[in-house]
Amino acid sequence: MSDRFTHFLAGFLGVFALCSLSTGALAGSDEEKMADIKKNGRCPRCDLRLTELRFLTVENVNFNRANLRETDLKEAVLPGGDFQNSDLRRTEAERADFSGSNFTGSNMRSADLEKANFTNAILEDVDLRDADLNASIANNANFDGADLRGAGFIRSVATGASFEGAKMDGVNLERVDLSGANFKNARIRQGKLDRIKADGADFSGADFTGVRLVSADLSNANLTNVNFDGALLRRTRLVGADLTGADNLDPSRILGACGDENTKLPRGIELIECSY
Repeated sequence: MSDRFTHFLAGFLGVFALCSLSTGALAGSDEEKMADIKKNGRCPRCDLRLTELRFLTVENVNFNRANLRETDLKEAVLPGGDFQNSDLRRTEAERADFSGSNFTGSNMRSADLEKANFTNAILEDVDLRDADLNASIANNANFDGADLRGAGFIRSVATGASFEGAKMDGVNLERVDLSGANFKNARIRQGKLDRIKADGADFSGADFTGVRLVSADLSNANLTNVNFDGALLRRTRLVGADLTGADNLDPSRILGACGDENTKLPRGIELIECSY
């Protein structure tokens, strides 16, 4: 065999191996797949459906356009990962660390993300319908334009997070810390916001149709031009809040809500002075 042909064959096989790693399903057992991902730090476009990758630990992993549907990523540690345009439908990722990761354009519908860490993560335009994000950490995360209809965030912490323009019909934000969060022009119809802490949050232009705000703290919140059609405000704290231009506030559905001298209200709406 000539040296020229030998070099050609070696180069061809090397390119073939690289392409197989980058675009196909990794061969072997789940343990072997995990070892390959740890070694190479990447598996873009890989088909990893139903694979068990529990406890996988890789920093800045590349899963761009990967198929991770129904994959087991429980307690995986994957900070700074690239998950853009990936399929994570029904993925199990309880207690996973996705801090600083980019999920832009991914499908995460019905994913189990309970107690996961999304601090500083990018989730713009992500499909998170019916996802379980209860007790998650999402401080400074970006959910702009995301579809969060039916998602659950009970007892989560999302201070400084952004949900601008997000679809959040039926979302459950009960007991979530949303201090300083951005909900500009978000659609939160029929959402459950009981006991939220949203001091300084910006809800300007949001749709609060049918929203429940029971024992919620909206101190210093920007509620200008919010649509409150059918919303319930029971024992809601509005100290320093700005409701200028808010529409469809029904006095009969404002029960024990309170404010102070700095609260700005639409004409015809009055609140009791806060004593709590």
